[in-house]
Amino acid sequence: MTVTATSVDAEIAERAAASKAEIPHPSLPPGSSIYGSTKIFPDYQAEKGESYFTLVHGIAHESSVSFVAILQATRALRKGFESVLYFYGPGAMNCMATRGFPTTGDSAFPGEQNINGSVATFVKEGGTVYVCRFGLSLHGLREEDLIEGVIPCHPLDVQDALIHYARKGAIINSTYMV
Repeated sequence: MTVTATSVDAEIAERAAASKAEIPHPSLPPGSSIYGSTKIFPDYQAEKGESYFTLVHGIAHESSVSFVAILQATRALRKGFESVLYFYGPGAMNCMATRGFPTTGDSAFPGEQNINGSVATFVKEGGTVYVCRFGLSLHGLREEDLIEGVIPCHPLDVQDALIHYARKGAIINSTYMV
């Protein structure tokens, strides 16, 4: 017996309809809670003089590492911590004001400028942002293209900044993308 494309297509369509009918989806209307909301730990606020230091070694849009690190540092800032972001290696790409397509500042896809906007917000709210000059050079990035307020640093400053904040007793969040 010869199987035709038409009969196979009809069989596929019938199986697809059966598969969709097995479990209604979406099974809950929009706005339905599917996760609990109990917060386990206290909502800690900074005590006088506390610091939160974040190292970022992740490329924008290659993973959520960089974006989440910026969001965490911003939350720490809003909790009253002296909050610092330090971008090094490929993380330096996150500090470029010249990102975008087809022109700088444009978003070729929704969220393309999320990191830029989040870094700018962090600086505007009082956070400190450092970027390693060597990280910039590895990717042909120019200091003149940095987001306003970002502070370029010597490559040897990465380790000394870490030591500085460790000696201050800072909470250290080191993010790394492989």
